[in-house]
Amino acid sequence: MIRTEGVTDVTEETFAAEVLESALPVLVQFTADWCGPCRQLAPVLGEIAREEAGRIRIVQLDVDRETAISVRYGVLATPTLMVFRAGEPVKSIVGARPKRRLLQELEDVLAPADPTGLGRTDLDAFPKVRI
Repeated sequence: MIRTEGVTDVTEETFAAEVLESALPVLVQFTADWCGPCRQLAPVLGEIAREEAGRIRIVQLDVDRETAISVRYGVLATPTLMVFRAGEPVKSIVGARPKRRLLQELEDVLAPADPTGLGRTDLDAFPKVRI
């Protein structure tokens, strides 16, 4: 599998804990060793993983080794990028993209920036204030 700093490998055994149970949105790259566009996308995902660490997690799943998950989510091409939030897929993108375009496409699913600096990303946990 393509190794990228900041991008975690997931398997059938780790998918639920790493993706479905994550507090942050998770972008899953469905990838394969033989996929040229996946290799092109790897450094872009590494940069986004580093720059947006408090807003999204990025993981990769090998479609040749983990076929059951690929079939479960209807992945027919690589790279497929699927964003999961609260255990559910909320966005799917097929194909490699430049970093700027990918960030624009992900903006609506990124967790809000942490306004407290305390590692909190769930703004609903804060009390509502009426003025």
